Amino acid sequence: MGYEHSGDVVVVGGGIVGLTTAVVLAERGRRVRVWTREPVEGTTSAVAGALWWPYHVEPVASARGWALRSLDVYEELAARPEATGVRMVEGVLGETALDEVGAWASARLPGLRAATPEEYGGAGLWARLPLIDMATHLPWLRERLLNAGGVVETRAVSPGFAEADAPVVVNCTGLAARELVPDPAVRPVRGQLVLVENPGIRTWLVSTAPSGEMAYFFPQPGRLVLGGTSEEDVWSLEPDPAAAEAIVRRCAALRPEIAGARVLEHRVGLRPVRDAVRLEREPLPDGRVLVHNYGHGGAGVTVAWGCAEEAAGLAASP
Repeated sequence: MGYEHSGDVVVVGGGIVGLTTAVVLAERGRRVRVWTREPVEGTTSAVAGALWWPYHVEPVASARGWALRSLDVYEELAARPEATGVRMVEGVLGETALDEVGAWASARLPGLRAATPEEYGGAGLWARLPLIDMATHLPWLRERLLNAGGVVETRAVSPGFAEADAPVVVNCTGLAARELVPDPAVRPVRGQLVLVENPGIRTWLVSTAPSGEMAYFFPQPGRLVLGGTSEEDVWSLEPDPAAAEAIVRRCAALRPEIAGARVLEHRVGLRPVRDAVRLEREPLPDGRVLVHNYGHGGAGVTVAWGCAEEAAGLAASP
């Protein structure tokens, strides 16, 4: 199989990881096509919360580096929140103590401190972190890619990526990697959200009850995002009314004004969870190179830029 353009790259997957990887590649001078099964607005990433914090992602040492590189980028993008969808917002990480997060956090996050009893009823950390409005951020990433000469095509691929007619293919397919690679280690963890009118809440909160149930709320433009659930190996994309009621109840227990907020929308997303992120280069028998960048679980936003830069390096190496 021959290839006319040796600089061509096909990135498969149009979520946060795929778009960010494509942007890095295009801005490094590669000819990039993104193939996405769903329009960008229809990807799992579009449902995300989406608070930057390096949680639930392995390998820990690599993930921390990817997350901190991504933090650098988000801090820059937060200078133009209306365009990029990225804002620096204060809030509380519940059930978390300073000595649990490591020295990197205090060194890199100015103002990180223990939450006061008025701010949170239990042990918690007060932090100022990037909060990303995906409804703005994903279209902005797409526009940045187009401005760098990339293209986005709505099309599917079959297992083995045989249709991807480029010398380098980057697999950013998330949960679909389960069939396309195939990799049975990738599995869904279902998350449900409730979007309500914001009753005036300006800070975010992430809390875990002793039962293990989560409650979190993120103030986004025009709405307050309430969550959530974490259901392993559940594939249903239909909102569960009982789960929605429980989400609102748990969030209202933390901020009573949420109880009367008008519900705007229900959302469900399937996090593409794997024991560890797969970020590596695989030579294919036909001479193409396949770079894998998937398995980020619920941390895709958190590690997107660090993983994108590493994937772009793997795509360039001989």
